[in-house]
Amino acid sequence: MGGASVPMSRFEEDPLEACYEAMAKRLEVVRKRLSRPLTLAEKVVYGHLDDPETAEIERGVSYLKLRPDRVAMQDATAQMAMLQFISSGLPTTMVPSTIHCDHLIEGTTSPQPDRDGSFGAAADLALAKTANAEVYGFLSSAGAKYGVGFWKPGSGIIHQIVLENYAFPGGMMIGTDSHTPNAGGLGMCAVGVGGADAVDVMAGLPWELKAPKVIGVKLTGKLSGWASPKDVILKVAGILTVKGGTGAIVEYYGPGVDALSCTGMATICNMGAEIGATTSMFPYNGRMRDYLVATGREGVARLADKYAADLTADEGATYDELVEIDLSSLEPHVNGPFTPDLAHPLSKFGEAVKKNGWPAELKASLIGSCTNSSYEDMQRAASVARQALEAGLKSKVPFCITPGSEQIRATIERDGLLEVFEAVGGTVLANACGPCIGQWKRTDVPKGTPNSIITSFNRNFAARNDSNPATHAFVASPEIVTAFAIAGDLTFNPATDALTGPDGKKVKLHSPHGDELPAKGFDPGADTYQAPPPQAARGKVKLDVDPASTRLQLLEPFQPWDGKDIADAAILIKAKGKCTTDHISMAGPWLKYRGHLDNISNNMLIGAVNAANGRVNAVVNALTGEEGAVPATARAYKAAGLKWVVVGDENYGEGSSREHAALEPRHLGGVAVIVKSFARIHETNLKKQGMLPLTFADPADYDKIDPTDRVTIEGLEHFKPGKPFTLIGKRADGSSYSFPLKHTISEGQWTWFREGSALNAMAKEFAKAKAS
Repeated sequence: MGGASVPMSRFEEDPLEACYEAMAKRLEVVRKRLSRPLTLAEKVVYGHLDDPETAEIERGVSYLKLRPDRVAMQDATAQMAMLQFISSGLPTTMVPSTIHCDHLIEGTTSPQPDRDGSFGAAADLALAKTANAEVYGFLSSAGAKYGVGFWKPGSGIIHQIVLENYAFPGGMMIGTDSHTPNAGGLGMCAVGVGGADAVDVMAGLPWELKAPKVIGVKLTGKLSGWASPKDVILKVAGILTVKGGTGAIVEYYGPGVDALSCTGMATICNMGAEIGATTSMFPYNGRMRDYLVATGREGVARLADKYAADLTADEGATYDELVEIDLSSLEPHVNGPFTPDLAHPLSKFGEAVKKNGWPAELKASLIGSCTNSSYEDMQRAASVARQALEAGLKSKVPFCITPGSEQIRATIERDGLLEVFEAVGGTVLANACGPCIGQWKRTDVPKGTPNSIITSFNRNFAARNDSNPATHAFVASPEIVTAFAIAGDLTFNPATDALTGPDGKKVKLHSPHGDELPAKGFDPGADTYQAPPPQAARGKVKLDVDPASTRLQLLEPFQPWDGKDIADAAILIKAKGKCTTDHISMAGPWLKYRGHLDNISNNMLIGAVNAANGRVNAVVNALTGEEGAVPATARAYKAAGLKWVVVGDENYGEGSSREHAALEPRHLGGVAVIVKSFARIHETNLKKQGMLPLTFADPADYDKIDPTDRVTIEGLEHFKPGKPFTLIGKRADGSSYSFPLKHTISEGQWTWFREGSALNAMAKEFAKAKAS
C-alpha cells in the first residue's frame, strides 16, 4: 500500500496523505513568518490554520481560525449537536464525524428489579437499549442521514474507540467531551468542545481557538515498581491545580517519554482535562508506531514516519512554563477527595486519611473508564488480583471493572483476565462510561452517608460518581485501586504493608506487571459499527422526533440581541465556591433529557451553593420575595420578562464539556454570567449560545454584590474587543456601586451575541450564500 492510498481510518475513504501534506505546507509558511523553533503543540495547531499567510499568531493573545480533521461526539452531547446541525439546513457533514453510544448505560453491582433480578454488563446493556431506544434510534438515523459513523451501545467509550481507530499523529480533532485529549497519546491535538463548536466544523466552517500557551513537562528516567503513567498526571495535577492549565496545551517531552506505552501516554493526556488544559500531547515515537501497527494501521504509521520531523518539537523550542518529573523517583499517588488536584504520594496517603478524618473503611473500588482501560492497565490490575487469589484472598468491597471498548473486553476475556477479576469478586460492567460519569445505580450506601470509594477514573467532584455528596472519591491507578479493593482499608499501603491471608500468614503484594500490547494481537469482538449509507441513499432516511417526546425536542432559535445595554437585571444566584458543570447541569439521571432542552433545564444550577444561605437549589424570587428552586425562579423571571444574571467564583464551569450548562441559562432567560474566572470550554459554550461571559476586573468586587441587588451592564452598544463593560449595582436601600467587567469576546464572537447564538449567525450566512 502506497502512502497516498492510506485512508484516514478503515471506516472512511478520506486520504490521510492529504492531511499531512496540508499540514506541511502550512508549517512552511508559519516557519518563514515566525523564524524561530516551534514546539510540537505549535506545529500541529499552526499546521491546521485556515489562512497561515495572514493569521495573527501570538500565544495567549491571538484568536486562531483552524481546520480540524475530524469530529467525535458521545451520545449524551451528540443529541444536542445533531439537533443543532439539523437546524443549519446542511445535507451532510463536511469532515469525517462519528457518534459513540457510551454515556446512557447505567452500571449496577447488585440484583435489580428492573433487570429481572440481574446486574452487570449484559443486564445493564439490555435495559439501556430498551430505555434509550428513542434516543439511539434518533442518533442512528441522524448519522445515516448526514453521513456520520455510528458506534452502537456496547461498542465502548468514545475516547478508547477513537484511540483504536481514528487518532493519528499530528492530526487535529474536536470532540464533544472534555476528555477528548485522550488522543494526545497518539500525538494528536484533540480538544474537548461544546456541541456548537462541533456543528461549525461539521458544517465546514473554521473553528476558533485562542492561541494556546504551551506548558512543557520534561520527563526523565523510567517508571518502576507500583508507579504507573496515571501517577504522572496525578503528580502534574497536584503541581498545576485544576485551573493551572487553562488556556494552554501541555506538551510532554524528554527522554522519559520513550519509557511510556502509547496507552499510558493516552491516560496522561486524558486526565489533563482536570487541570483545565486545552489539550495535552506527546511527540510521535516508536511506542506510538507499535500501537498503530497492533491496531491495524501500519499505513498510518508509515505516513507518520515520513512526516516525523513535524511530529516532535524543534530543538530550542521554548515553553511558557516548565515542569520536570523524574519518573525513576516518582511515587504512586492517590488524589482527592472532592477534587482531582489534591495529590498525596502513596507513602503519605494513609496519614492524610487519618489526619483529615476521611472514612478509612473502603466501600467500593472501580477500575476502567476512558482513562485507564487499556490492555496494559487491565493486565497490571489482574496481576495484583492473581496474587490475592493465590493467597486465598478476595476483594473485601464491591469491585467494578469497566472495559473501555468491545475490543478490550474481547481481548481480556480471551486472555483470561476477566476470569481473574470475577474470581477475585469483581463485577464486569458494560463497555461504557458507567460510574465514571454518574451512571451508577448504587444501592449499598444511603445518600448522605459519609463513605469512601477509590477509582481509576479522572474526575471526583462531590456526587460525581454516585449522586451522594458525602461520598469521598479518591483517584489512583488501576493496580493501586485493585490492591485497595483487596485490603478494604485506605490506610493500607500496598508498596510496604502486608495483608493477612485466611491461614493467618502475612501476604506481601509484589509490584504489578502488564504487557503493553497483547501477544496474540487484539480480538475485535462483536461488530458494533454502523456506517452511513452512500450519499444518494441518505435522502430517503427519515428522522422521527415525536413532538410529545420527553427525550427529544427540535430546537427553536434564540432571540437576537435587542441592541441595548442590559438594564436592571436580577441576580438569579450568587454561587459560592466550586461550581463545575456538574453543579450547573448535573449528569446521572438527567442524562436521559440531553436531547430535550426544556426538560433538562429543570436541573439548572440545582447543585450550586447559594452564597446568601449556604444551601443548594434555594433562592429568593426577587418578584415575590418567596424562596424557591433555582430553575423555577428562572422560569418565573423569564415569564415576567425580567432578565437575570449569575454571579460566580473561581474557575466557574470546570469539568465536563457539557454545553447544556450554557444552553439552559440561555433558554431560561439568562443574559450574562459574571465570575472571578472561567474554565475554557464553558466560557466558549456561553459565547456560542449568545450569553455574556464576564469576569471581575478586580476579583474582590465579587464581595460587593448582594444577591438582592439589581445590576445594569453598560458598554454593549459601544462594544470593542478588549474594552471592558461597566457594571452598576443598585442595592435594596437605594445605594449603588460600579466597577469594570472584563471579557474575551472577539469581533467574530460578538456576531454570535448580536445574532442570538452562533447557530443563528451560521444559519444566516448559509441563507445568504444560498440566496446568492
